[in-house]
Amino acid sequence: MDKFKRRRLSLLISLILIAVIGGSVAFTFRGEFRSSIEQLQGNDYPGPGTSEVEFIVNGGDSGEVIAKRLVDAGVVKNFRATYKYILDTNPTFYPGVFTLRLQMDSKSAIKALSDPNSASLERTTIKEGLRANVVFKVLSESTGIKFSEFNALFQEPGVFSLDPKLKNIEGYLFPATYTFAPGATAKQILQQMIDRMLMELKSLDISADKAHEVITLASIIQKEARLTEDFYKVSRTFKNRLEDGMHLQSDATVSYGVNGNTVSTSSADRANKNGYNTYLYAGLPIGPISAPGSVALDAALHPAKGDWLYFCTINLETGETLFSSTYAEHELAVAKWISWMKDHPEYE
Repeated sequence: MDKFKRRRLSLLISLILIAVIGGSVAFTFRGEFRSSIEQLQGNDYPGPGTSEVEFIVNGGDSGEVIAKRLVDAGVVKNFRATYKYILDTNPTFYPGVFTLRLQMDSKSAIKALSDPNSASLERTTIKEGLRANVVFKVLSESTGIKFSEFNALFQEPGVFSLDPKLKNIEGYLFPATYTFAPGATAKQILQQMIDRMLMELKSLDISADKAHEVITLASIIQKEARLTEDFYKVSRTFKNRLEDGMHLQSDATVSYGVNGNTVSTSSADRANKNGYNTYLYAGLPIGPISAPGSVALDAALHPAKGDWLYFCTINLETGETLFSSTYAEHELAVAKWISWMKDHPEYE
């Protein structure tokens, strides 16, 4: 290598070293400069904040994500200080809509987000005895999610870790008051309700192989009984009929099978050949007909003692129901119901 080439190579190496050293110095200087500025300005706002601002925590948001969004929203001043506080205190964040203030100190902001009572969540109440399609309407109105998104999952039990052999998820949406995380999908909402039903079954020691049968019977009890004490009598009546080889002859199941809106049925309804027609077919229907609550589930497991084979609600306003052991007694009860209905045509 001649002298000229050696000089050029030495010069090139020197320039590279200068660039590397200069970059390191610049990077270090920038870091120190930023740190100095933060120290001069302070890493946190001093007070409780100014005007109110809504802040949403989604289910699954990490501490890092929350810290960044707090800075972006103008709630806290410094990401690193806020995130360090989160790492040091390890708070539990709750999904929901929180009312914070602009320019809050980090400690107060994080404390508010880790208080479940501070979250403002829309509460949705699902009543006992509703069919899944009615539940979907309630959920759609409450969450703003399209009815079709819920309905599309109706016949997909396998999506929710239920037995894929099930016809649909009818009966598995536990009736209760729920709070759903902001941004929750239709699947996540239905999964929450199904998980709640599975928890209820577990608390009642209902095994997986018996769950569908219990839910099916409970769903019929839920639709047929009015008063709490009658749930257990209705359960006993149905069990007596099953044990005696009689058809259940539940108008509630017949109505479900023809997509009726009331418990009352016509002769044509009762002649309709479908798997929910307990006038035509023996045993339980092919699946649940409504969302049973805790009382109905308990009644399905613990029926009252009695030899009843029939029951008839004779007053739809009070729920008064007569239970009979013979068909002759039942006919008298039916006569009382017919008389009551004549006096109350609005229930036709």
